[in-house]
Amino acid sequence: MRSDITVIGAGLAGSEAAWQAASMGCSVTLFEMRPVVTTPAHSSPHFAELVCSNSLGADRDGAAPGLLKEELRALGSLILECADSTRVPAGQALAVDRELFGKAVTARLEACPNVRIVRGEVTEIPNEGITVIATGPLTSPALLSCIARILGEEQLFFFDAAAPIVDGGSIDWSRVFWASRYGKGEADYVNCPMSEEEYDAFWNALTRAEVAQMHGFESLRLFEGCMPVEEIARRGRDTLSYGPMKPVGLADPRSGVRPFAVVQLRKENSPGSLFNLVGFQTRLARPEQRKVFRMIPGLEHAEFVRYGMMHRNTYINSPAHLLPTLQLKAVSGEDAAEGGPHVRQVLMAGQITGVEGYIESASMGLVAGLNSARLARGLEPLIFPRATAIGALCSYICTHPRGEFQPMNVNFGLLPAPPSGTKKQDRRQGQIEAARSAMHEVVEAVREMRSAGFSAV
Repeated sequence: MRSDITVIGAGLAGSEAAWQAASMGCSVTLFEMRPVVTTPAHSSPHFAELVCSNSLGADRDGAAPGLLKEELRALGSLILECADSTRVPAGQALAVDRELFGKAVTARLEACPNVRIVRGEVTEIPNEGITVIATGPLTSPALLSCIARILGEEQLFFFDAAAPIVDGGSIDWSRVFWASRYGKGEADYVNCPMSEEEYDAFWNALTRAEVAQMHGFESLRLFEGCMPVEEIARRGRDTLSYGPMKPVGLADPRSGVRPFAVVQLRKENSPGSLFNLVGFQTRLARPEQRKVFRMIPGLEHAEFVRYGMMHRNTYINSPAHLLPTLQLKAVSGEDAAEGGPHVRQVLMAGQITGVEGYIESASMGLVAGLNSARLARGLEPLIFPRATAIGALCSYICTHPRGEFQPMNVNFGLLPAPPSGTKKQDRRQGQIEAARSAMHEVVEAVREMRSAGFSAV
């Protein structure tokens, strides 16, 4: 099958990009190096594998992540369709059964007649045709070297940490209780309550615990949104009790009293046999994780099916290199002189662009997929309005004005401010209404193009 578009990487962004381009009638070759080449974080060959958490963030009206999901659903996102079909209870958050989710995304793409899947590592960007690079934060060294050569500068990078997962059968259920904060929604979280004395002992042990040594990297840069729990704790005695261990909105039903601090666990799979320690991403050494986290009430005999870990996440300096359409601006160095890949025919997607979060990554995949299809059809790429959540993310990564460029989750601060004089309580709703109005035109443009292409995906 001759391919109109090559997509490199079948994570959330690459899977979404391939699906969107295929839905526009384009033929797509989707490359995924796993399981031929593995990474430190992945454990399965499935596409769109979630490696840090099974939560895809808030899914409610009035929240920026909820608005982003609303836009993706309106545009026919594969990732959101599969997430909704494999959802597990998590209050007002969208959490999924990780294995079922990955299998669902893989099955949909394998069954798509416009997508050809190739398992194997890509080490060079094709010189011809349209290419979407969606290799994620764990891009292989060979391809990273190619990207660095084309961009003419070294890559930026930060380190990301994942939380441990425990076997539900090893939890002491007599010491914990089910609840969601303020009783909102179902009681989807397991809460491990701590007294002040228990908290102080835990905090002291955590701040003194040994961290795993990182080898082969020149520096350590921690992204604030995924800060290891021990790093948070070292900022002061109360940082955890006002952060991931805050007890606000929770009362122990056995006593009616709010604990001094709480560790929350969230279901990691549909049967509820595995639980993730919410907000407890860590880089502690494994023996230290066993010792310190077993000080949490209810986890004294916890069996860890996955320890917390840390891995390098790589992203490019997008403001210098990307257009709001996610196309490369220019090629420098040897490739420019030797006829390397045509610059505007290469698009970037996912966390490698400098967005942070699973759904944010998928949204960049959607933009790259739609725009690669438009390029293949001889149409001008879409620039999403900044008033939309998707457009605000594109604008942030492509036009960040000054200072060091850092990854960013979706938030209302990225959207245009409401008109001056808007009451404080109405500001957010005004941003949401403006986003919905702006997104309506994009949805219509996408629907029109799909109707003229291949719609039976």
